[in-house]
Amino acid sequence: MVGIVLVSHSKQLAAGVRELAAQMVGDDVSLAVAAGIDDPVNPLGTDTMQVYQAIESVYSADGVVVLMDLGSALLSAEMALEFLSEEQREKIHLCEAPFVEGAIAATISAASGNSIAQVIADAQGALTAKATQLGIAVVTTQQSQDTSHTAQVQTTVSNRLGLHARPAAKFVTTAAKFQAQIQVRNITRDTNFVRADSINQVTTLGVRQGHKIAITASGNDAEAALAALQNLVANNFGEGDSDIVPVEIDTSDFAGELIGIPASSGVAIAPIFQYRPITVRVEEYIVEDTAIEWQRLQRAIQTATQDLQALQTTQLGDEAEIFSAQLLVLQDPALLEPVHQRIFTHHQNAEFAWKSTIDELANNFYILDDAYLQERASDLIDVEQRVLRSLRGMTSSTIELTQPSIVVTTDLTPSDTAQLDTTKVLGICTTRGSATSHTAILARTLNIPAVVGVPATILNLTNDTLLAIDGTSGKVWLEPDTKTITTLQAKRHVILQQQAPMIAHQPAMTRDGKCISIMANIGSVADAKTAIKNGADGVGLLRTEFLYLNRTTAPTEEEQFTVYQAIAQVLERRPFIIRTLDVGGDKPLPYVKLQPESNPFLGKRGIRFCLDNQDIFKTQLRAILRASHKHQIKLMFPMIATVQEVQAAKAIFMEVQTEMQQANIPFDATMQVGIMVEIPSAVAIADQLATEVDFFSIGTNDLSQYVMAADRTNPDVAMLADALHPSVLRTIAQTVKAAHQAGIWVGLCGELAADSIATPILVGLGLDELSLNSQAIPIIKHTITKLKRSESEAIAQTALTLNSPQGVRTLVATTMNHEVR
Repeated sequence: MVGIVLVSHSKQLAAGVRELAAQMVGDDVSLAVAAGIDDPVNPLGTDTMQVYQAIESVYSADGVVVLMDLGSALLSAEMALEFLSEEQREKIHLCEAPFVEGAIAATISAASGNSIAQVIADAQGALTAKATQLGIAVVTTQQSQDTSHTAQVQTTVSNRLGLHARPAAKFVTTAAKFQAQIQVRNITRDTNFVRADSINQVTTLGVRQGHKIAITASGNDAEAALAALQNLVANNFGEGDSDIVPVEIDTSDFAGELIGIPASSGVAIAPIFQYRPITVRVEEYIVEDTAIEWQRLQRAIQTATQDLQALQTTQLGDEAEIFSAQLLVLQDPALLEPVHQRIFTHHQNAEFAWKSTIDELANNFYILDDAYLQERASDLIDVEQRVLRSLRGMTSSTIELTQPSIVVTTDLTPSDTAQLDTTKVLGICTTRGSATSHTAILARTLNIPAVVGVPATILNLTNDTLLAIDGTSGKVWLEPDTKTITTLQAKRHVILQQQAPMIAHQPAMTRDGKCISIMANIGSVADAKTAIKNGADGVGLLRTEFLYLNRTTAPTEEEQFTVYQAIAQVLERRPFIIRTLDVGGDKPLPYVKLQPESNPFLGKRGIRFCLDNQDIFKTQLRAILRASHKHQIKLMFPMIATVQEVQAAKAIFMEVQTEMQQANIPFDATMQVGIMVEIPSAVAIADQLATEVDFFSIGTNDLSQYVMAADRTNPDVAMLADALHPSVLRTIAQTVKAAHQAGIWVGLCGELAADSIATPILVGLGLDELSLNSQAIPIIKHTITKLKRSESEAIAQTALTLNSPQGVRTLVATTMNHEVR
């Protein structure tokens, strides 16, 4: 395969071009970079030896194409050839093609297995597509089409951006795998046929969403080639649902309209606030006292840890687990060991050692053609900057607005998003990101409309410019006209109607009379107030961990009692379930000495921790019992795996009750006691557990990852831990059946409860209660009022027979005319 070398004055420019190239073809090409010089004051320049080493690293008998940006890059490349043997020099070709466009074209051509001459020709012709798009006359060589012995297919391109760079690259590389002579034309635009193995010619076709194309092939494997290309188009070139919308495009002629990726549904019309995040930049210097330097870093990491633990206790509900993953980064020995070596062996300052190590790790993720893994890099940079700010004595950055606005920026970190003031931030518009990014997930949790991947021209707009965004369609309007504003306001009105208080505060009752209790998952007194405002029937899950984290001693009984009582008073006799402490190996407490665990999710956590730390457990039980007086508080034990654990926990609970009776301390003696069903063993013996407790609450977040043996914090396998997988749905069905046969009620408090796609299935499976983040309560209540229990039962039973979560989503979408997310 032909090798590619990029020579540039700028490391950042070269890294960006390499990233673009990697997104086109993945790892299917041999590409090296020689960019910048080792001078912190003036890093721009080129180094002959770098170029020589880059050529050596990708050298092939097929040849090497070297692309240069300007000036001394050419001189450095020419000098580098002097270090090669004469035989090697004959294989090296310095190419005058444009740096960015030429690199992309050459990379795709090389990945297709083309000869060195074809790779160079494709690189040299790289500006053709751009010139065509701009209406500049160019001379292109288009093959005449002889249809006498040629097979042909016609198909429609459904991608949101049509044959943009990545799909075009996949089309070309697929075509190049066959011996057949393959050509393609855009029927919609009535273009001529062009070579299907030329990225430049394919791009000039200007294929957009909804355009019909014709593909022809002649040769021995023509039929196989056409089938492969037709399948590629039919599968949307492997792009996710977030990049695909129906082919029927809204052709309304809105002024100043931009297209992005829908990330969080809803409509916002407000002035722009341009957010320019401050990035901590560092320089390298030599330190003498390496021990003190390491201590500086340890203190900064500890401060960052406390900040992240505080973010875990916000109203983000289950999505706060994003910051649990970031906490694990701060404890990762694979990260800390090389930092330690940089400081103690190379005497590097803490800032430089920390940033250099994380940047190397993040770059390994950035170059991967996988949205989940790329987001892992964003999390790493978020953690990197948090520690650097701590090292510099800087406070955590927050976005402060003086008026309700739409935040426009290159990108938001998860930390930025989690701390947004939802009364001021009406929408989010970024030029980077994806619908699967943590920022998008958090925006949906906070109910903030968001569009990502918008053209970078939006960053040039001044503050207070009026902007409108539609987080459902991914459209953005600059200075929208009256017609556009009226249309969007009508759409927003419909959305707000669904979330209106008069709907939110009505019972969630199906059309045939089945009433479902809709509760809130909370983590603070403020969350309880928000939950009631959004129509919660009560609290189905109070995560008490926020009382224990980010401190050096355990909370006292009085501290806990004050919080529990304050929440109970907000609820005004509404049901209130308190989950006992759920910490352990994955959420350690600094004041409890625990042995490190190689697999903390399967370690001493939840009820296991409490049974081994009965002083902490009893203190919490006393506080809960005191708060229960004149309130409807229920107690729930987490991470139950065996009957013996329930019996042991209940024995301690009754012991505390006896002590309080003897001390004449009032409490609710009829308090219900339940358990979390989140371990497969609990599902298997649900009939036995049901005889021990008053209710079940199914925690689908942990249950999904345990059933599927897939860590939901590991991006490599997280997609397997899908609560809509039929195997998970069957465990829910089994649990509900066992509970009802024993005469107890059963709820569900995992993230699945907030997914309106899942609502008809959960209703059909017989859940008595759903507990979810309060922002989603109006939508779920509205969804339930549109259902019939009998229809939902039919959907649920069919879902249990399917073999994939995608099949389940399609079932609901087609049956309920529901948009698949």
